[in-house]
Amino acid sequence: MNHTPRSPRTRAVLSSALLVASLIAGLSGCGGPSSDPLSAKPYDAADQISFSGESGARDADPDRPLQVTAKGDDGRITDVTATDAAGRYVRGELTPDGSRWRSTVPLAAGAHYTLRVSTEDSGGAPGRRTIDFTTSSKRKQLKVTFGPKSGEYGVGQPVTAKLSRPVKDPSARAVVERGLKVDSQPAVEGVWHWVNSKTLHYRPAEYWPAHATVKVHSNLKGIRVGGGLYGGDAKPLRITTGDRIEALTDSGTHQMTVRRNGQVIRTIPITTGMPGFDTRNGTKVILAKESAVRMTGASIGLGAGSYDLMVYWAARVTQSGEYVHAAPWSTGSQGYANVSHGCTGMSTENARWFFNTVHLGDLVTVVNSNGDDMATFGNGYGDWNMAWADWRQGSALAAGQRDGSTPADSARLRPMA
Repeated sequence: MNHTPRSPRTRAVLSSALLVASLIAGLSGCGGPSSDPLSAKPYDAADQISFSGESGARDADPDRPLQVTAKGDDGRITDVTATDAAGRYVRGELTPDGSRWRSTVPLAAGAHYTLRVSTEDSGGAPGRRTIDFTTSSKRKQLKVTFGPKSGEYGVGQPVTAKLSRPVKDPSARAVVERGLKVDSQPAVEGVWHWVNSKTLHYRPAEYWPAHATVKVHSNLKGIRVGGGLYGGDAKPLRITTGDRIEALTDSGTHQMTVRRNGQVIRTIPITTGMPGFDTRNGTKVILAKESAVRMTGASIGLGAGSYDLMVYWAARVTQSGEYVHAAPWSTGSQGYANVSHGCTGMSTENARWFFNTVHLGDLVTVVNSNGDDMATFGNGYGDWNMAWADWRQGSALAAGQRDGSTPADSARLRPMA
């Protein structure tokens, strides 16, 4: 038999044909079962893991971390995700050998969570399990009441937060502050200040802008504050500000100058406290307006027969009873001498005008009196008498921070995306 030598081109064609045939033979096997365990449908891993929330109790304990543990030696945990009802993640750590996963942040009380666990057995086959659970809401609750009532106020009105239980621990106070949100439009820098263990005040560095909208709400519900205490309900608050009304009371010149948005709109002859009853110096915020109020000497420690009379067009500036009001009995001294028992008196006409011009939250500042300084807290709103740097020191978050800086929010109040 004669053999004709093949050319290099012919040999290349035959090699290619053999390669294609081999690939086709290999591809024909792709339609059958795969030996790759990762392509298999995940099995139910219920018997492969245990979950700390499955203790038989109706709700999981939010004071305890979540924990998922692999049972026996026939497999390991490969991944765990825990999310709340809004889809936000709970941070956690998986041991290198896959034997246990544990949450590393607190859970909220009275919240719903979904736990998704991925496993693999000793042969590499994947397993899955999804667990839904809730955390107990039967904990001591910290309720918050915001003030003042919703409405329009002057630019000096502080926001207040009254707590139903005392909070003294610095770390717990930081949690509370992070959860109490104040948003204003236009935006301004502001900080909470702890007046005492159950009361906080919030104010900006300067007064609120005129015609601003301030919204206050709490994100504390269900959040662990500390010491077995969890955040409770809080009704949100919305206030607005009007024009910037400021009254400057000069006890030395016996004149009050009233400005609206920086422009003088009236100058009023006045009388303030006589020696021994000197009016307090400092900035005060109008607390209430009373068209008629009964004033007695007994209320300030004088004898029962000293005086007892009805006073009209009265704007209150301290809890202890300091007012700006009509004093027709002292018109001869107004503009010349201080003859009152601590209030600021003026003519009935001027008092009526002042009463109808100012709002709650407007500002009255007294200067050049021989009286004590207005207390920052405890006798109305003396908040603006504290320097801004000192005010920030009363915050669990801003204390020690540079003015204008934002404290790092390192604590996770809720699971976050």
